[in-house]
Amino acid sequence: MDDLNVTAEEHLTAARASAHGRSAHLVLQEPPLRQTVIALTEGTALDEHNAPPAASLLVLRGGVRLTAASGDAELSAGTLHPIPQERHGLLALSDAVVLLTAVND
Repeated sequence: MDDLNVTAEEHLTAARASAHGRSAHLVLQEPPLRQTVIALTEGTALDEHNAPPAASLLVLRGGVRLTAASGDAELSAGTLHPIPQERHGLLALSDAVVLLTAVND
């Protein structure tokens, strides 16, 4: 079992050391469920991409902006937010770590 606080800190450190400003770790894979910790440095973005059939984002550290055609959402630590069923992106407003929970077909 992963300690999310430890994992978040490890990947935030790795993101800060990465030329791309990000680091990710799959913490749970029990098909169809996947949970991934994603760390991003301030200003780093995950470009627009398709949504899985169902997903949510839990902000563990920092702040992010979830972007989508239906509207953007600014999320801070402790916020749990559904991922819209449309193309979307993610921008780190500060150094941030999120837990992505996705259900895939």
